[in-house]
Amino acid sequence: MITIRQATVSDLADILALYRQPALDDNATLSMPQAEEQFARIQTYPNYHLYVAEFNGAVVGTFALLIMDNLLHLGRPSGIIEAVAVALSHQGQGIGKAMMQVAMEQCRQANCYKLTLSSNLKRSSAHAFYESLGFVKHGFSFVVDLTP
Repeated sequence: MITIRQATVSDLADILALYRQPALDDNATLSMPQAEEQFARIQTYPNYHLYVAEFNGAVVGTFALLIMDNLLHLGRPSGIIEAVAVALSHQGQGIGKAMMQVAMEQCRQANCYKLTLSSNLKRSSAHAFYESLGFVKHGFSFVVDLTP
């Protein structure tokens, strides 16, 4: 059975392991002390949560969801999904779908006018997955690399 819940500090080792998978675009991860510090900071943001997916008690997926307020669109907020990862051993088993359904439901409950995510251009299988859930390509994404 798949369970999606908000992450706790005790999930960080499992989350970092998911982020280190070679299939991810950038599998460089924080140290545990850095992750704990960042997690504490994330928890101070209203409507910004890190989630984990558990399958038979093991953490096999994660994503972050930010619901942010807006002055446009009659004040309706928007949602942004970030940092999606599913264990390679559990891909194709409904984990990602369950996580995205939770994100969509959270955004519906918050009366968001849209939910967005970004995906690397090279990840065509991920694009097909997101499209199967109702996501559509929209506009252009612009990035400025601020790495020193």
